[in-house]
Amino acid sequence: MKRSYLLAVSLIMTAGLWGCGSSPSQTENSASLGQTMSEAISKQSSASVDDDSAAAAPTTPGASPETTCPPQSAPQTSPSQPSVPQASSPQQSAPQASSPTRDSALAAALANAGVPQGDAYNIKIEQDGDNSIPIFDIEFETDYGDYDFEISMTTGEIVGADYEVDEEYLDTLGGSPVSIQEAVSIVQSKIPGSPAEDIRIWEESDDGRGRYEGELFFNNIKYEFEIDPPTGIIFDWNADLRL
Repeated sequence: MKRSYLLAVSLIMTAGLWGCGSSPSQTENSASLGQTMSEAISKQSSASVDDDSAAAAPTTPGASPETTCPPQSAPQTSPSQPSVPQASSPQQSAPQASSPTRDSALAAALANAGVPQGDAYNIKIEQDGDNSIPIFDIEFETDYGDYDFEISMTTGEIVGADYEVDEEYLDTLGGSPVSIQEAVSIVQSKIPGSPAEDIRIWEESDDGRGRYEGELFFNNIKYEFEIDPPTGIIFDWNADLRL
């Protein structure tokens, strides 16, 4: 814009110089030149204005090209290993036997005597002591004999017994004949763990009815017994703790 203004001033001054002291033809030429220059200045000004407008107009930014970012790979994470709980070593302890109750002590006595529970009556169970050992003192009766047992309150073992079956009932109780060797097996089944070589058995027949008599010392208990050969029934049994 400033440049166009200076050009216009320069042209006017030149035309004025020509007009001073010039002939009419020169004046006409000067006028024509001045008009031509005015038109040129006008065009130049328009062009300059357009240029300035164009320069001043804000340019609308074109759509920037899409930039395709490479896909970001997910961070590689190693699969988590399930945590395994560290099992603590169980403490090895020997299983502890539960202390016998009155009912369990009675059941042990009946089983050892070979007496069905339904046959027992007048049952008495008391707490007592034998050789400083706390025991259950168990007594009961049957139609064929009286029974007395001592059972340790600590271990449940039978530490004493005494009973005798009436001989008149032996035949009615049933059974089958046994030899001396079979009588030894009967005693072993009544005293688990007892060795056969320690069981002494002999035959007696001084009162008319034959019987096997025997004895055994095992686990600090002295056993004495009589067995009926025709039935295999132990009809006389005594166990006494010897400490």
